[in-house]
Amino acid sequence: MSIAIIFENKNPIPWKKALKKRLPNTTIEIYPNVKNKEAVDFVICWKPIKNVFEQFPNIKIIQSVGASIQHITASQTINDKSIITRIVDEKLSNDMWEFLLTIVLSELKNIKTYKEQEAKNTWKQHNYKTVDETTISILGLGKIGGYVAEKFAQFGFNVKGWSNSKKQIPNVKSYNGESEFNNFLKNSNFLINLLPLTDKTKGILNKNTFQKLSKNSFLINVGRGEHLVDADLIYKLDDSTLSGAFLDVFTNEPLPREHPFWKHPKIQITPHIASLTNVETATEQILENYRLFLKNEELINVVSLKKGY
Repeated sequence: MSIAIIFENKNPIPWKKALKKRLPNTTIEIYPNVKNKEAVDFVICWKPIKNVFEQFPNIKIIQSVGASIQHITASQTINDKSIITRIVDEKLSNDMWEFLLTIVLSELKNIKTYKEQEAKNTWKQHNYKTVDETTISILGLGKIGGYVAEKFAQFGFNVKGWSNSKKQIPNVKSYNGESEFNNFLKNSNFLINLLPLTDKTKGILNKNTFQKLSKNSFLINVGRGEHLVDADLIYKLDDSTLSGAFLDVFTNEPLPREHPFWKHPKIQITPHIASLTNVETATEQILENYRLFLKNEELINVVSLKKGY
């Protein structure tokens, strides 16, 4: 029995050190330097290279180091006997909320506009919006989305959310299912995407969705890059259906240098940093799952492959 860490685009060294400190007698190796691949039954991963699991015939537990598992299911063939788990961290939810609040307040108070004016030595005042007259519409009311929705409502925003099933969140109007999607989109000042990526949600941020929003709505995508149809966003920004967009996630990461998003005046970009997994707190969950696995007990934060989350 051994643990393999399989990371792309993330430094595995701190993770190995944190785990080895608590599991000194366990074999923990970083791919591709794994001596005995047949001995590996517990895999810890982030964006593993395509079909790499085929090199490990005895995988029983697949532990994502993030809240998402799509980076695994999209690149690997998952054995029916394997269990996939993810990280669920309240700190991640709060970090996401702080990030989104920063963007929303910046837009309400025209900070980007004033920074652009500063570069041109331009002194010009603009009207601003207040919290109580602003409607935040959130796609996805899972653990993170529900937390974010509740915090925005507590702050004084008008908040509504859309999900597969009806949710009971204080001061948040809940919409669910395809039949309520169009009504959910109406009268939105900000559309925030926090959906999991599934076959049904892929490409949900498209022309038809944008067209049903209030004119000059602002898009924030912190879900997955694959939720967004890139060309449709540019089209709807250029025809002024949308006032702007803030993007933290992309179909291809790092975002290619030649991508038109970089130079579009209405798009702001961050490099997938809205909420970063904390090694120490995440390691606690991984250790708990490893101990439960050894005792043949039910793991925490198990993901339904049928639902995709």
